[in-house]
Amino acid sequence: MATMIEENGPSTHGRGELSSYSSRARQKLESLLNKNMRIRMTDGRTLVGLFLCTDRDCNVILGSAQEFLKSSDSFSQGEPRVLGLAMIPGHHVVSIEVESDSLVGTQGFGSSH
Repeated sequence: MATMIEENGPSTHGRGELSSYSSRARQKLESLLNKNMRIRMTDGRTLVGLFLCTDRDCNVILGSAQEFLKSSDSFSQGEPRVLGLAMIPGHHVVSIEVESDSLVGTQGFGSSH
């Protein structure tokens, strides 16, 4: 009888430490799903939206995304451009920040306020 092994699941071939690190990293990413993120890009633009997914190449998908252009004038912020669903190539990502207000109350949907 053959044993089924999930593609991204834990390995039983001596990779216990690597598997443990990978599992913790995956849990961290999963805890950030549907949180508001601010992503700064190499060309100076900033995208803000809900973190929906990523892949092995560090590409990021944001939902309800808005684009903020880098302004050369500190007085003009300008209006954000609404993008909706946006894919940011991983090689263009400079930094990622999770908005602190989206981290509050991450205990679950069933909690009463």
